[in-house]
Amino acid sequence: MIAEIRDELFRKVVGGDPAIERLATGFMFTEGPVWHPREKHLTFSDIPGDHMRRWTAADGVRTFRQPSHKANGNTYDRAGRMLTCEHSTSRVTRTEPDGTITVLATHYGDKQLNSPNDIVVKSDGGIYFTDPTYGRMPGFGIERAPELDFRGVYRVNPDGSDLTLLADDFAQPNGLCFSRGGKYLFVNDTDRHHIRRFEVGNDGLLADGAVWADVTGTGEGAPDGMKVDRDDNLYCCGPGGVHVFSPAARSLGAIRIPETVANFTWGDDDLMSLFVTASTSLYRVRTKTPGVALF
Repeated sequence: MIAEIRDELFRKVVGGDPAIERLATGFMFTEGPVWHPREKHLTFSDIPGDHMRRWTAADGVRTFRQPSHKANGNTYDRAGRMLTCEHSTSRVTRTEPDGTITVLATHYGDKQLNSPNDIVVKSDGGIYFTDPTYGRMPGFGIERAPELDFRGVYRVNPDGSDLTLLADDFAQPNGLCFSRGGKYLFVNDTDRHHIRRFEVGNDGLLADGAVWADVTGTGEGAPDGMKVDRDDNLYCCGPGGVHVFSPAARSLGAIRIPETVANFTWGDDDLMSLFVTASTSLYRVRTKTPGVALF
């Protein structure tokens, strides 16, 4: 059994005994999975391997981009263009339909960003991303001293203009996601093992930011990738696997994964398959509640 049930609602949201399937293995450290709802493929990063790969049910895993500038988090904008956080270059980029790369963010003021990590897009097209220092550490990027003296959360316009610092009081900001209506932005802090919730203003800026939930449990792992499902239940990587919270921040339980989990996304035609990037492998878990298409 891979379900750690803390609240009976977990059975309705995820299932009482979800099955886990390993789709591929042999990677160095997988991250950044993103599902294309029209073309039916999953793209994910292997950060130390400097490699982005693409999985389909028909062809399995193939190379998408190599080198990848040690890409980490990925998402799609409202036009279906892939946005990527690059560790070794400290850039946020967009892949255009013809495959060319547009750079959206590299510096805050005159200082290079730390290493953009995870990324989401609001309904108005605004791009939000976290900027910890993991990509300046050996293996996961290029070892080098940070130019900024904080680890921030940012917003940038779809054309790369008006990079705005939204919060700078994290130890290591990592996963982030919007609530279904976009009223709230959730951002977790890996070092502090908690999730914070910010109110999103009409101007795209953030307010409040109190701790919403602690991510606790047994096993390896810490807060990392994070998303909400169709019903606003929040899923967050944590000790032992993927932790599930109700919209009221009640811990429902965890989906236990055999390896340390870094990120996940929903996919397949019904968006009820949770694709999980966990260390050396890519897994799939079926859930009872679907996720949300990115565009």
